[in-house]
Amino acid sequence: MKSMKARALVYGLVILLGLLAALPNLLPAQAVAKLPAWYTSTTISLGLDLQGGSHLLLAADTAELFDAETRTIAEELGPKLVAAGVTGVRPKAESGAVVVMAKKPEQLQAAATVARALARDNSDGTRRFDVVIEGGQLTLTLSDSRITALTNDALERSLEVVRQRLDESGLVEPSITRQGNDGILVQMPGVADPSSIRKLLGTTAKMTFHWVANSDNEALMNLPGSAEGERYSLERRVAMEGQHISDAQLGFNSDNGQPVVNFKLDSDGARQFGEMTRANIGRPLAVVLDGKVITAPVIRSAIAGGSGEISGGFTSAEASNLALLLRGGALPVPLNVLEERTVGPDLGSDAIAMGLSTGLLGAALVFAFMLGLYGRWGAIACVGLAVNVGLVFGVLSVLGATLTLPGIAGIILTIGMAVDANILINERIREETRNGLSAPMAVRQGFSRAYSTILDSNMTTLIAISLLFMFGSGPVRGFAVTIGIGLLTSMFTAIAVTRLLMEWRVRAMGRQPLAIHGIETLDRLAARGVDFLRGRFIGLALSALLSIGSIVLFFGPGLQYGVDFTGGTLVEVRAENTSVEQLRQALASAGLGGASIQESGPADAGQYLVRLPVLNHSASDSESKADGVVDSLKTAVRTLSPTAEFPKVDMVGPKVSGGFSDATILAILLAGAGMLAYLWIRFESHFAAAATLTIALDLTKTIGFFALTGLEFNLTAVAALLALIGYSVNDKVVVFDRVRENLRLTPGKPMLQLLNESISSTLTRTVFTSVTTLLALLPMGIAGGSAVSSFALPMLFGIVVGTSSSIFIAAPLLYWLGLRRQQKGLPQLRPSREERDAELALIP
Repeated sequence: MKSMKARALVYGLVILLGLLAALPNLLPAQAVAKLPAWYTSTTISLGLDLQGGSHLLLAADTAELFDAETRTIAEELGPKLVAAGVTGVRPKAESGAVVVMAKKPEQLQAAATVARALARDNSDGTRRFDVVIEGGQLTLTLSDSRITALTNDALERSLEVVRQRLDESGLVEPSITRQGNDGILVQMPGVADPSSIRKLLGTTAKMTFHWVANSDNEALMNLPGSAEGERYSLERRVAMEGQHISDAQLGFNSDNGQPVVNFKLDSDGARQFGEMTRANIGRPLAVVLDGKVITAPVIRSAIAGGSGEISGGFTSAEASNLALLLRGGALPVPLNVLEERTVGPDLGSDAIAMGLSTGLLGAALVFAFMLGLYGRWGAIACVGLAVNVGLVFGVLSVLGATLTLPGIAGIILTIGMAVDANILINERIREETRNGLSAPMAVRQGFSRAYSTILDSNMTTLIAISLLFMFGSGPVRGFAVTIGIGLLTSMFTAIAVTRLLMEWRVRAMGRQPLAIHGIETLDRLAARGVDFLRGRFIGLALSALLSIGSIVLFFGPGLQYGVDFTGGTLVEVRAENTSVEQLRQALASAGLGGASIQESGPADAGQYLVRLPVLNHSASDSESKADGVVDSLKTAVRTLSPTAEFPKVDMVGPKVSGGFSDATILAILLAGAGMLAYLWIRFESHFAAAATLTIALDLTKTIGFFALTGLEFNLTAVAALLALIGYSVNDKVVVFDRVRENLRLTPGKPMLQLLNESISSTLTRTVFTSVTTLLALLPMGIAGGSAVSSFALPMLFGIVVGTSSSIFIAAPLLYWLGLRRQQKGLPQLRPSREERDAELALIP
């Protein structure tokens, strides 16, 4: 009794803390405002696909940064060589490296000695560049550590500049985070058209002051001016850096009323500006912004006040933007838009309504099934499921996670998969009851025997989900986090909470026999046994035929890849009173003749999906030019329909899409390898091989389903594939666990008979689990719409395929692999701990 009370107290405390963590998400804003800030600070925030908004993935173009570093090295090396007496050589920066040419080998060796000393001449003692003598020349290339250090420094400074610019723009609660080695992710809730923000963040705003060249200059550069065809010959040497500008504001010229930018300099800048203007009266001073001369006024007198005026024929908006950029500071490297995604607020609210309705309906179907199947014991399972969902939201709240549409799908899938442990436990208890055990002993034995199966099945699923988190991106990662948390909390509720409730119920029953009802037909089949392996040849032949057919479909007609993998732009357009032909002509007139247009709603509804391929340029050039594609498309559509709306925009550059393809293949391969290793450790090599081969056949059929139905294959589809790998192996582990148990109990029984008995005894669990998962996902598959169709529909298909393959494919493969193992004289299982202990006890 004390043990039960102690467990009830501990479990109750854990559940209470979890539900309290989730509670602020359900309270109205007025109630939340009255609660302490420490309590409400960690809540679930809605992703952009639910609340509407835009996100931009920016990548740092570090080529110019590395070129500047190599020029610096060349400038530093020259005087060092002269000081060391190495003559007849001259370092030259070219193609991201410093090259030193010499006629004599001894000159190269001497220059290399000086260069190696310079490579270590920095504050942290790391090697700045590598020195190689090859082909009669000395080549200096940046070291990996130096490249990493320069990139990290540029990214950290860029993050601060981006954050300051967005703060200056008045944008509400933007999220700015670093992503990968050279990326910055900017999420902007409520921003339906990010074109102005994209332009703001894509402008480097590197301002410098240069003197216009005269006859005394040697190092010159030629830059364009503001007017058409205007060019300036300037000194390459920077007279003053723009970083000395401490403030900049929109103003108006007192003489002509034209918009200008009034700037103020910091103390060092004011002193330097005063000295340089005093010494160069009568010379034009050019103001250069991102490689373009804005203005080049002649200095009439010394400017010692630390302030000035920039004029360049601006409009008020241009002058205001320039002032904002100068206040925010220059970006150390250019930022190119690799990925842009926008969801309108109406589409976001529709997604929330869809997620809630399909989720609640799916949960209601699962609860109804459990209550109808197991009665009061099903009610206990439903309580555990409800607690599980509450704990999932509690953990997500503590983590401050973001809930996305795939995350909602993950919660719905978690409900279906969490029932598996409850069904497994109930079926085990029913078996122990039929074997004549008393109610308390049946519950104890049922949980004890189900524990290892629950652990193995959940661990194999977690392997697939963890890889989805490692290699996924954005919302897909949210799906992985949700599933992972759901699996862990479901193990707690099934093994701990449900057990406590069942033990409490059994104790309240006194000496009454335990009766958990099921479906009599399945019970009779399980008791009588079914010769499932009789059709093993037909099953494997049919499976192989379907898989081969799926592979053929993969190559032709192939998959309908989304922009996540192909790159390009996908825009959802709502333009009333228009036709596909009118839209195609409008886009062609705007230079977007390569667009693919598809009607996405009812006839004459004016709803279209417009796809634009990746531009025919190099990857970096495509990414720089893709910024204006969306704006051009919107302008073209609005010339046709001024009230047109664009609820959703996805723009993915070739660099990102290529990364998604590589990560997808790697994640699937690693998922298979990880589960192969785990099953090898927990079972034996032929168990692991049978499961892995069966999963490979399941995956090919699912790929064939994508090709046959024409469903878009995107990142959500990848999430479905990895979730199916976890689900499929989960199902096979349950059968294999019973096979292992029976092998230990009756090792001399023929393998064919043993496999049939194992499948028959787990048949009810296999059928019930598949039904509950199907019920959980069915409403989303029917009413979820295109947003989740690439996840829900393949999952429904995969559940049917995975369940049938556990019986008709995995078991026959295990049978033949087991026969081969017998022929080699090897045991079917490694000795258990008890068997090893018994053998050791017999040794004298």
